[in-house]
Amino acid sequence: MTTCTRMLEIDAGHRLLKHEGKCRHIHGHRYVFDITCEGPKDGVGRIIDFSKVKEVVGGWLDENLDHGFIAQKGDSIITYLTDTGGKLYVTDFSPTAENLAEHVLAKSRELLASFGITVVHVRCHETPSCFATAG
Repeated sequence: MTTCTRMLEIDAGHRLLKHEGKCRHIHGHRYVFDITCEGPKDGVGRIIDFSKVKEVVGGWLDENLDHGFIAQKGDSIITYLTDTGGKLYVTDFSPTAENLAEHVLAKSRELLASFGITVVHVRCHETPSCFATAG
C-alpha cells in the first residue's frame, strides 16, 4: 500500500535523568517528526492532504511541545518551570527519541483516526544524524 509522510519540526528542551553522559544535563534539540500515513486514496489521488497532517498533528506539537521543556515526572525542574511560568510538558517516561517517537505515534493515531487514516510509523530525529522510529 502507498504511504505519505509529513515532516514536522519543533524546538524543545529536555534532559535524561539517568543518562550516564552529557544528556543528563539540560539541553535542547531541533526535533523533526516524520508522520507516515496509510489509507485509501481520495478522489484527488492522495491519502491525506499534507496540510491536514500539519494542521492536526503539527498543531498538537506546537501547542504542547514546541519551544517548551519536556520533563519526566519527578524531575526537579518541573517546580522551577511551574513557578516561573515556563512552558512544560510532563511525561511518565524518560524523554528519549525512542519514547517520544512512541508517544507522538500514539497521539498521531488518535488525532488522525477520524479522517480514516492509519499512522503506520513516526520517526523522531533528535539530531540530523540520530533518529528513532516507532510503529
